[in-house]
Amino acid sequence: MLPDPVLEIAQITRGTPFENDLYLVGGAVRDPLLGLPAGGDFDLVTTHDALALAELLWLAGLSSIPPVTYPRFGTAMLVIQGANIELVTARAESYDESSRKPTVKPASLLEDALRRDFTVNALMIQIHNGTLYDLLGTGQRDLRDRVLRTPRPPDETFIDDPLRMLRAVRFRWKLGFTPAPGLWESIRHNRERLGIISFERIRDELVKMLLHPTAADALDDLMQVGLMELIAPEFLPMIGCEQGKWHHLDVWDHTLLVFRNLPSDAPLELRLAALFHDVAKPATRTIDPNGDIRFFGHETEGEAMTIKILTRWKFPTAIIHRVASLVQGHMRLGSMEKFTATAARRLVRDFDADLPLLLDLVEADAAALRPGVRMLDLSPIRERIEQVAIATPAAVIQAPLTGEQIMAILKVPAGRVVGAAKRDLEELIITGEIQPGDADAASQWLHENADRYCPPEGNG
Repeated sequence: MLPDPVLEIAQITRGTPFENDLYLVGGAVRDPLLGLPAGGDFDLVTTHDALALAELLWLAGLSSIPPVTYPRFGTAMLVIQGANIELVTARAESYDESSRKPTVKPASLLEDALRRDFTVNALMIQIHNGTLYDLLGTGQRDLRDRVLRTPRPPDETFIDDPLRMLRAVRFRWKLGFTPAPGLWESIRHNRERLGIISFERIRDELVKMLLHPTAADALDDLMQVGLMELIAPEFLPMIGCEQGKWHHLDVWDHTLLVFRNLPSDAPLELRLAALFHDVAKPATRTIDPNGDIRFFGHETEGEAMTIKILTRWKFPTAIIHRVASLVQGHMRLGSMEKFTATAARRLVRDFDADLPLLLDLVEADAAALRPGVRMLDLSPIRERIEQVAIATPAAVIQAPLTGEQIMAILKVPAGRVVGAAKRDLEELIITGEIQPGDADAASQWLHENADRYCPPEGNG
């Protein structure tokens, strides 16, 4: 059964040159044949002019947006019933060695199938009569046998568009397929070619991997086939980095286990934090006189490495800082002898809405320790945090005085002194020495402690 937006396109194009020359292709064909949902994006190919087809559908009132066209590639984008529709003129492609942007020319449907990434993604359904076409002759068999195979020799497919190497890893685990003979060897051989791909496109593939339940397996494949050394060489020292008596796995395998321990609905920020939480352990590894392995400061160094790598991957600044904060904070609970209300208020202030993510990360990390090691029980900690967050939410853990009021009391100009005073007032709220919003108590405390900010020899 074809998706509703595609059926509507079929109805509108009857009696036009596109009738019986319009084919659904890609995941929307593959996934239903595997018993999976078709998804919300649909690719259609025709040997006629896809740009003219887009204009026809727009004038018929099907699309909620005007056609977005790419004449160089013979493609157009529409949105029909909320679904993204890509219309493509069947084409053949040739590539320059230094670029993944092809030179294209109109071609037959067979040539179009040959240019695609994998045989199972080249199956087509003629949308006017519902006939399934396997122009390569191997797509249906590979789908049945769950084999991931390129339409042409893999070296040609991957050299033309190196992003397909990442897609190979993603599809292997998303679909549960086995790589065809020579596929993985070709990726290892051509991995340096990934260097011509922008990190924005690499990031988008990584995000799709990370959000899938098989993310840990896909990440390990990236490491095994040599792609990780191009994406994040900082991860390579994690392999074989032993961690001592509390652990039974090296840092890399431990990281993958932490990833597997995350809640199934974990958001992207938590998944990234799990990937990065121990990234600095190899760089901070020491052995003390008793022979015990230590990683002092790995959370702080890991925060800096997280920012560096995620910036390279072109993630938005807001996501980078949220993930880096989780990495920096993942050791805080384990280092507390007693979890007090004051400690809970500090966590509420520092993490606010991301505090549940930090607790999930800590729990997943603790569950990945050596079997038999006493695990950190987060139940009472979660209860204490919930109580404190209700009584003292993050929004009220802030200095009761404005910067202007602090400057007037201390008689100082704007600068670091004002910031230090604000932080001290926040700390007093956290410890319960003054109440949230109590400006009078905050003013009195500042007057009594003005010397610490403005000693007699100067204003600091």
